[in-house]
Amino acid sequence: MSSTLDHTSAAAMVAETWRDEIVPQLERYIALPALSPAFDEEWETNGHIDAAVDQMVAWLSSRPVVGMTVEVQRLPGLTPLIVVEIERFGPAAADRADTVLLYGHLDKQPEMTGWRDGLGPWKPVRDGDRLYGRGGADDGYAAFAGLAAIEAVQASGGSHSRCVLLVEASEESGSPDLPAHIEALADRLGTVDLVLCLDSGCATYDTLWLTTSLRGLVGVAVTVEVVAEGLHSGSASGVVPSSFRLQRQLLDRIEDAADGRILIESANVEIPDYRVREADATSRAIGSGEQFPVVGALELMEDDPAEALLSRTWRPALSVTGADGLPPTSMAGNVLRPSTSLKLSIRVPPTADPFAVLDELTTRLTLDPPSGATVHLTGTEAAAGWNAPDLVPWLAEALETASQQQFGRPHQLMGEGGTIPFMGMLGDAFPAAQFVITGVLGPESNAHGPNEFLHVRYAEKLTNCIVTVLDAHATSGMKEKAV
Repeated sequence: MSSTLDHTSAAAMVAETWRDEIVPQLERYIALPALSPAFDEEWETNGHIDAAVDQMVAWLSSRPVVGMTVEVQRLPGLTPLIVVEIERFGPAAADRADTVLLYGHLDKQPEMTGWRDGLGPWKPVRDGDRLYGRGGADDGYAAFAGLAAIEAVQASGGSHSRCVLLVEASEESGSPDLPAHIEALADRLGTVDLVLCLDSGCATYDTLWLTTSLRGLVGVAVTVEVVAEGLHSGSASGVVPSSFRLQRQLLDRIEDAADGRILIESANVEIPDYRVREADATSRAIGSGEQFPVVGALELMEDDPAEALLSRTWRPALSVTGADGLPPTSMAGNVLRPSTSLKLSIRVPPTADPFAVLDELTTRLTLDPPSGATVHLTGTEAAAGWNAPDLVPWLAEALETASQQQFGRPHQLMGEGGTIPFMGMLGDAFPAAQFVITGVLGPESNAHGPNEFLHVRYAEKLTNCIVTVLDAHATSGMKEKAV
């Protein structure tokens, strides 16, 4: 059955919805300090996550979408989950019994320092196509854009299969609450045939980018204790080993300090040849790739653009993201400190087993502690990566059509270095599903850092691309299965 979607009408409606509805909603949302539970232990008492949920639910419920129900699933002790169900719609979807699953999240990363004058994490500022503030691009816009696309399909003569939109509130903490929510929804999800996730990135703002892989994440806070209290460095140093020096020895067990190579065997995998070829093609399409705001004459770890892409999408890397026990330099006395704690974040390749990496990491950090020091670990986490299945013909055609319509260019493929734990869960639960993982985190958008922004015009075009994919799934997907 051919499509009956009026693309011109749909695009006009999406533009109006973004201008009159979504941007004002995002400005309200950005002002909410809805920190993920990992960064706000009192999230229930503080109420910011609930405020974001209430705002989104009110807007979602207000939209004139046929066959829609909106609810909030609450499980004891866990963050809430917004669940939006929309019945299949249009002539092409009459015989479809499967589900399109749309995903987003509303929890946010911490404030971070370094925002430019006039900007701030909870201060929405519109400057041309950029809407500054924490969470607009990662990932507050996704719920609004996803429902706007469904609404445009319905209003413009198109068709869509049954849709379920899930908006979680623990993604930035590694999605610890999501498995229980999904288990509670198991009977309602049905057979998921297509997953649409808008929580990823784009290498440029001039075409549609499809994410083909995501790295996993292993995290832990490691503490080294040497004495019960701070001691005068003039009397203790040279006899009592420094907790910082012992931390350096522990780091040397997991990372080569000379080149950053991760020494954990389970964290290193062979990169598939087709992903190597993909990285080469992507690097040729975008040139030198993302430009980082380096200081001075800093030498990057990779000069070759293709190898740089592989290093940040298919190779493990360690970041020390936090520290305790170290006073500010302005307040640092001549004291041998009792302990040093470091927060370690290891990005692992898409196909690596994060739990095996965590086990090996734990052994390396705790077995035979240097100088017999007390070493203990807290806050361990492990999230799986994801490697996309090949696109079936109808989806490849729909993505190409969407990109040409919106950008006048073919769509592009690229791996991402970040983590979306839900994709690994879904890949295991629905191995036959197709995935469209994409997003608005492009050049300079700086998710998790200062001056984060949403590129509004790109997000609007991306919404139109989702309109095309939803209609194509209803009209073409079943035909291809029949073949």
